[in-house]
Amino acid sequence: MSPALVMFLIFVVCIFLGMPIAVCLGMGSIVTILAFPDLIPGNFIINTFFSATDSFPLLAVPFFVLAGEIMLKGGISSRLVKMGVKLVGHLRASLATVNVLASMLFAALSGSGAATVAAIGGLMVPEMDDEGYDPAFSSALSACAGAMGPIIPPSITFVIYGVTNNVSVSSLLIAAVIPGVLMGLSLIIYSYLLCRKRGFGKRHPKASLRERARAVKDAFWALLAPLIILGGIYGGIFTPTEAAVVASVYGLIVGVFVYKGIRSIRDFLEICAKTLDTTAMCLILMGVATLFGRILTLEQIPVSLAKIVSSLTTNKYLVLLLVNIFMLFVGMFMESIAANVILSPILLSILKPLGVDPIHFGIILGVNLAIGLCTPPVGLNMFVGAKVGNVSVGRMTRYLVPMILCLVVVLLLTTYIPALSMLPLKFAG
Repeated sequence: MSPALVMFLIFVVCIFLGMPIAVCLGMGSIVTILAFPDLIPGNFIINTFFSATDSFPLLAVPFFVLAGEIMLKGGISSRLVKMGVKLVGHLRASLATVNVLASMLFAALSGSGAATVAAIGGLMVPEMDDEGYDPAFSSALSACAGAMGPIIPPSITFVIYGVTNNVSVSSLLIAAVIPGVLMGLSLIIYSYLLCRKRGFGKRHPKASLRERARAVKDAFWALLAPLIILGGIYGGIFTPTEAAVVASVYGLIVGVFVYKGIRSIRDFLEICAKTLDTTAMCLILMGVATLFGRILTLEQIPVSLAKIVSSLTTNKYLVLLLVNIFMLFVGMFMESIAANVILSPILLSILKPLGVDPIHFGIILGVNLAIGLCTPPVGLNMFVGAKVGNVSVGRMTRYLVPMILCLVVVLLLTTYIPALSMLPLKFAG
């Protein structure tokens, strides 16, 4: 029996036993290395873990996580929500629209899907419940709106993809803007049509110009954050990694001295504890997923898969369709970081000879993984949304399915219209 087959069988058995994905990947990899010492040396484990995490761009991950936690605790997210209500509260499906728009803005601060669901969903779901929205709809919308967290730049997903495949992170962040906005628009359109049909929510009196100006003024420092972060990256003032540090420092200053949501050292230590917890999970997953992927590479699995796909078809568009179907299926069962590290090099080796740009594929992969965050049975955003809304995943499913279909439409547009992601690079360049 080949090492790759042994590793995969152990991985599958661990998943069915209900173990965390990091343990499944680690058990499969380490047991295989110990079982085949003549083929894979023991120091391969340590060397792989070190090289997988020894990367300057990867420093962006803990700092973007820290920035998101600071901005959640510091009161930035609540200002964004209040501003949204004043601006669009008089429209049909107003709170649903605010939920999506606020999620887009918060995603431009944190780069994390789960953080976006927790921050914006935690504020919006109770408000939507009070106005007659179905709690299952509110929770499902928060979960799917949080899918923009890994897409709207800055993005932890694209940092990891760039590091894994030696692709420019800055270019990936620029290319992700239009697909991220399209995801938000698709959810807003669906919410409007559904609320019109079901009669969810109520319209607020139209805010006066003075009230709107006051809300924008109150949210000024919150709105300034994404402008500083994204403007600095696109303007070449600092790298995405440095931008993550700038975001953290800026969020801390605003949270302590302007909005005063962070009032004590204890608040800051709680933020640090949550950041360490999330960062540790990301880095452990990064290490074991890289180990798993390198063993597959040693066994020539990517080459074999490329030959199989080539034997089926050499049509680029059909291959992209097969890749999307495969990734949507994988997203239902595998954590996004692990899928990113393991599968992106394999799939890129198949698509690159067909003329698919690595940056374009990175955006396709990112949207796929974002959709996976919302899909049963292991979608993290889905579980966070259910917890925030205090509803079961089963109740959310009736709304999740059409929302996921909306995001799949955006995925297909992103896949087959490369200009949606590649055109902004020409203007930036």
